[in-house]
Amino acid sequence: MRSTGPEPCAKQPPRGAFMTEDDVLVGTAHVPEGVELRLVQHGDGFTILLEDNELMSTEASHSEEALATMTCARLGDRNAVHMLVGGYGMGYTLRAALSALGEDASVVVAEIVPEIIEWALGPMRHVTAGCLNDPRVMLVKEDLAMLIDAAREGYDAILLDVDNGPEGLTRRQNDLLYSKSGLERTMQALTPGGIAAIWSAWPDPAFTALLEEVGFEVSVVTVTSEPDGKGHQHVIWFARKCEQALAREPLREDTGRRVLDLCRD
Repeated sequence: MRSTGPEPCAKQPPRGAFMTEDDVLVGTAHVPEGVELRLVQHGDGFTILLEDNELMSTEASHSEEALATMTCARLGDRNAVHMLVGGYGMGYTLRAALSALGEDASVVVAEIVPEIIEWALGPMRHVTAGCLNDPRVMLVKEDLAMLIDAAREGYDAILLDVDNGPEGLTRRQNDLLYSKSGLERTMQALTPGGIAAIWSAWPDPAFTALLEEVGFEVSVVTVTSEPDGKGHQHVIWFARKCEQALAREPLREDTGRRVLDLCRD
C-alpha cells in the first residue's frame, strides 16, 4: 500500500451547517431504513443536510469529481468501460466520469432515494447539466449492494460515495458494503484489473487494512474538498483487483431492469 497526497487529517465529523435566515428549505427526503435529509438553497448554491451536518454541497465538490477522474486515469486506455456509481448525490462524480470516459462507455448509477433524483431534475437541474440524459447512463432505483451482487466480473470500476464512507451516518445497511463480505462481493463484481474507488470524509487505517486483507492492491489518496488544496481533507481508496487470466463476463441482464422513469424527460 502506498499513500499519495497530503498527510491524512485527524478524524473529524462532517462540517456543521446550520440554516440561516437567508437559507430556503427546498425539500426533505427519508433514507430507506434511515434518517431524514434536507435540501437547502442559499443563493445559487445547494446543500444536503443530515440534521445540522453537511453531507454534500455545491460549494465543495472537488473530491467527488476526483473520485471519478482519478479512477478513469487509473483505468488507462480500456475500451468500452463499464462503470457503477453509487449513489448519485449531486451528480458531480457522474459528470466527471462522463467527461473522462469514451463514447463507448456505459455507466450504471444506483440511487435509492427518489427525492435525490427529483431534486436533480427539478431545482438542481442546472447542476445536473443533463448528465442523467446522457445515452451512456442507466439510472437504477435499487440498493447498490444488489447491483454489485448481480454482476460477476461485470464492472471495470465501482465508485462508492455512500454514507460519508466506511463509518456511515444515514443507513445501517450501508455498513455491509464496507464489511469484509461486502468488499469480497465488490471484488467479485470487478473485471480483472478493475478498480473499486471509495470516498470517505475521513481516513480509516483499519479499513485500508481490511481492503488489503480481502486481496486488493490499495492506494490511499487525500484530496481536498475545494481546488488548490483548500477546504476539508477527504480520503479516496483506490482498490485494484489483481489481473487474472479470466474471460470477461457481461453485466447480467437483470442489472438494469429497475430503471427510474425520471431519468428521461
